[in-house]
Amino acid sequence: MARRIAAGAAYGGGSIGLLGAAAVGVLLAEVQLAKRQVGGGVAPVPPSADGRYGVAFAGPADPLRLGLLGDSTAAGQGVRRAGQTPGALLASGLAAVSERPVDLRNVAQPGAQSDDLERQVSLLLADTSRAPDVCVIMIGANDVTHRIPATQSVRCLTTAVRRLRTAGAEVVVGTCPDLGTIEPVYQPLRWLARRVSRQLAAAQTIGSVEQGGRTVSLGDLLGPEFEANPRELFGPDNYHPSAEGYATAAMAVLPTLCAALGLWPESERLDGARHADMLPVAKAASQAAKEAGTEVTGARAPWALLKQRRRRRLPAATEPHPHPESHGEPHGLPAGWPTGPRPAEQPAEDRPPVD
Repeated sequence: MARRIAAGAAYGGGSIGLLGAAAVGVLLAEVQLAKRQVGGGVAPVPPSADGRYGVAFAGPADPLRLGLLGDSTAAGQGVRRAGQTPGALLASGLAAVSERPVDLRNVAQPGAQSDDLERQVSLLLADTSRAPDVCVIMIGANDVTHRIPATQSVRCLTTAVRRLRTAGAEVVVGTCPDLGTIEPVYQPLRWLARRVSRQLAAAQTIGSVEQGGRTVSLGDLLGPEFEANPRELFGPDNYHPSAEGYATAAMAVLPTLCAALGLWPESERLDGARHADMLPVAKAASQAAKEAGTEVTGARAPWALLKQRRRRRLPAATEPHPHPESHGEPHGLPAGWPTGPRPAEQPAEDRPPVD
């Protein structure tokens, strides 16, 4: 099914139906029930984490430029300090591994669906003199909850990956999370949500890898942690991850981010202990969707390398430093980088049930 979705996205296919009319009716009823139970607090406006990290590593080498795109997960909704957002955690970790400063630019938008990636990519590439060296995309949950055709979602994502790769950036995609892990979601919605989100994640993997990107499956990465420590892993709005939750996700993405830039040691031998394997890309994508934290990297077509990298402990959360050339621009953004409006703080019941 993931192969069909990806092919439909590449060759202009239409919607691929995954659910019958009766199932959709049950699904929508369950969604309304979940909406009444998820949330109850107020989701704070994501703090801007744009700026420079790792200033202690300043030297003759130019800072690395990291771009973040996607939805509320990429934006860091649910925490109040910039240093607790995924972007800040990844930038700090990347600076520590590379021993170079890292300039972060986050254009992710809470509530965004995959069709918003075109706008976000344009923002990142507006200043060609400051094109990103590497980008992380986290997207897909809102496409599932808003019933966006999977072929359309994957087409938007692959176009974004292609544009960024053409601009010279490495790309790491955190695929659609497993929505069946959300506690207030009951059967049969839980089963349907898991099935649809995993199929989308696998199709995202196929499309991204074929465009030269790498993927990391987020899947049910936070599922066990949420179940064991719901108060610690949920944020103040009772839905979005807390600082600890975002740190867990960032630890899974950081090794692949570093490997994309050649900063992570690579072995020519497949490590069976870490479930490394060489598989056709569609099979690798399907396997990754089932195992959270799994990386898929393109090899010689039609093969892909499947592996689970050792997670690296993140450095202590740090706040961004203004970019030296920002000349007083807000949030320490580099000169010439466009800014976008942030959504106003809104009650949980006014937001989509899942982001």
